[in-house]
Amino acid sequence: MSDLQHTIEAAWNDRSLLQQAATTEAIHHIIEELDKGRLRVAQPGATEGADWQVNDWVKKAVIMYFPIRQMETIEVGPFEFRDKMRLKSNYEQQGVRVVPPAVARYGAYLAPGVIMMPSYVNIGAWVGEGTMVDTWATVGSCAQIGAGVHLSGGVGIGGVLEPVQAAPVIVEDGAFVGSRSILVEGCFVGKEAVIGAGVTITGSTRIIDVTGAEPKEYRGYVPARSVVIPGSLPKQFPAGEYHVPCALIIGQRKPSTDLKTSLNDALREHNVAV
Repeated sequence: MSDLQHTIEAAWNDRSLLQQAATTEAIHHIIEELDKGRLRVAQPGATEGADWQVNDWVKKAVIMYFPIRQMETIEVGPFEFRDKMRLKSNYEQQGVRVVPPAVARYGAYLAPGVIMMPSYVNIGAWVGEGTMVDTWATVGSCAQIGAGVHLSGGVGIGGVLEPVQAAPVIVEDGAFVGSRSILVEGCFVGKEAVIGAGVTITGSTRIIDVTGAEPKEYRGYVPARSVVIPGSLPKQFPAGEYHVPCALIIGQRKPSTDLKTSLNDALREHNVAV
């Protein structure tokens, strides 16, 4: 990949190189590799618990893919679209179920066993094997969604293209994201975590573990197997004290139970309804 990376970095610093065939060929090749899952915008470290590596040069290729594309009209039965981007195709060959009118852009990877209810997956995203993208859920550009994840109805996974050094939204294997939750700005959700309905997490959201004698605070990071619900914190403003949103870790998934059972147990245990 070193030659490809060199070509992309050179074009990023000198956009006149986008007029050269070698540059456009390199960009098209990278988007094809993203589409097939052979290349990722970010990938986990080689060992368990290691930090994720962001390939910012791949994000640069995605950004530069837009100006080298031309607008075109796409007709699908009675529907008409006008855009620069192709749509994914050959779902049967990929082992992916797509329920009309779900849409995924070319350059997004969907692993075998993925189910897309009427939903949307943007370019550069990576969705792992057996994951459910439920009705009206959206997976933004370059988001990394693990295997066996459930994105419930109306979940919004934000896209991160610029700044190029920014980490994308990452949801690791086995996580459950409840209906109408919003995960944006490169936030991180660890393996098998359970995000309750309506939780909003940004890169700077205060996430407070309230399960111990003293609160423990994270920023934009949900540890593995945590059960999270919406919360609020008092904050003083010139006009008085008001409550601002946060997220609360109220328990952990139990090894003996599945995602939904552990979520229900945690909510009953703490007399919380969402």
